[in-house]
Amino acid sequence: MSDQNQTEAVKFRSEEELRKVVRGIVIELAPNPAGQSSETSRLVDDLGYHSLALLELAFALEDEFDLTPIDEPTARTIVTIKDIENHVARELKTAGRIE
Repeated sequence: MSDQNQTEAVKFRSEEELRKVVRGIVIELAPNPAGQSSETSRLVDDLGYHSLALLELAFALEDEFDLTPIDEPTARTIVTIKDIENHVARELKTAGRIE
């Protein structure tokens, strides 16, 4: 999919669909994907993320959704899958790419 088509595809996703895609990426890249995978799953404690894996996840989400790089204070507030979903949804809403 070209970058333009990818951006257009994201523009028409509902927030519910977006959250499913984000959760899928988080689980797919998790070092311990067999861990609990609900929206309250903690990235480090439940899914086995470590610093390098968290960076890979951040880059994957930035690439998939054309996000700006996350700043350190914001990154420190992201602990669960739901936190990631909320961050991506907030960024896309601000950019006008989802309602």
